[in-house]
Amino acid sequence: MTQEEMNRLVPEKLKEIEETLHVTVLWACESGSRAWGFASPDSDYDVRFLYKRQQEDYLKLERVRDVIELPVDAVWDVSGWDLNKTLGLLKKSNPTVFEWLNSPIVYCETGFRERIAPLLKEYFSEERMLHHYLNTARSNLVTVMAKDTVRAKKYFYVLRPLLACAWIMKYHEAPPVPFDALCGLLPEDVRPAVNALLAVKTASREAEEVPQDPVILKYVQEACSTAEAYLQTLPDHNNTEWEDLDRFFLQEISSPE
Repeated sequence: MTQEEMNRLVPEKLKEIEETLHVTVLWACESGSRAWGFASPDSDYDVRFLYKRQQEDYLKLERVRDVIELPVDAVWDVSGWDLNKTLGLLKKSNPTVFEWLNSPIVYCETGFRERIAPLLKEYFSEERMLHHYLNTARSNLVTVMAKDTVRAKKYFYVLRPLLACAWIMKYHEAPPVPFDALCGLLPEDVRPAVNALLAVKTASREAEEVPQDPVILKYVQEACSTAEAYLQTLPDHNNTEWEDLDRFFLQEISSPE
């Protein structure tokens, strides 16, 4: 399946979800390796969407599941979050919310991204986002270090979050989604090794393994230490107020769109 074919098929699938489950899709995008820019030829498509239910559904006493998940197959993995879940995670500066809303591959745009943009700035937390990306890098680094060869994608599951940390530390904002937008933060002596690894990753199957690269390993270990030290200097400035999120939520579910 090509991206062009997905650009046609995904809106059709989203329309089917809307009609079957009586929801309104507010935003839909590609997530994961295809959005990051280092997909393998056999990578599946990770379609993610945000939706709202009918206004009266939010007033019912019976709790409704706030996630929609379609059966996963070899081609695509489709799931979405309810608006109330999305805003609750945004309050915690959840990086996934920011990544979905900043994905370079968009399947459905209703103006929601522009409406929620001020809240993305308001609820961004350097501390929480750094913790997330650093912990992601650390957990994947354990796998990379466990044996002499490892799947190429595991390197990028370490490199990308550490470059996201570097972006946050330098620019004090949420990092861009594409990997190549982050690569300018790599030291000059590390770029050739990363470029070579990227060429292998994008030309090989998902299961392709590569040997450990001492240049990259040295860099990621140093980057982990740098992020850890920076985190120790940060005060906790998380926004704990619900008022603006509540107002936005009420406006969205009241809208006929």
